[in-house]
Amino acid sequence: MSCPCARVRRVGLFGGTHGNELSGVLLVRHWQQDGAEIQRPGVEVKPFLTNPRAVERCTRYIDCDLNRVFDPESLGRPVVEDIPYEVRRAQEINHIFGPKGSDDAYDLIFDLHNTTSNMGGTIILENSRDDFTIQMVHYIKKALAPEPCPALLIEHPSLKYATTRSVAKHPVGKYQI
Repeated sequence: MSCPCARVRRVGLFGGTHGNELSGVLLVRHWQQDGAEIQRPGVEVKPFLTNPRAVERCTRYIDCDLNRVFDPESLGRPVVEDIPYEVRRAQEINHIFGPKGSDDAYDLIFDLHNTTSNMGGTIILENSRDDFTIQMVHYIKKALAPEPCPALLIEHPSLKYATTRSVAKHPVGKYQI
């Protein structure tokens, strides 16, 4: 089965969306120091620490959950002195990796998280009609076999996702314990 998608040219690897989830933070910092293992010919791969203030304090967030403010209202808010830190950070991320919903947005963003749930390494998808991510999940599951790697679809027909990864054309969340 082939994927009629355009070639992936830019990939963002996010860690620290929640400052107390340290696996993604450690990976991003490692890749920022030595990115040899993530580089591929013809693809720009950018490891990125999404919420550095929350990481510094080892807390989920400073003012509000960064993973909930990538909605049009928050992204379009005027930058004023009392704007919540995570809203301002969402605008910065949208500027670097987006703009959200545009042809200029990064092709793929992997947002790395931790959870205390017993779900193991799990891939989170938001759109069952995205041929690219469906093919990618199949590839990842096959590459990791016999280790399980469940995929969780959190699709809802009337929801517009405001997650950090939703800036990309193909958003993917990865949760691990």
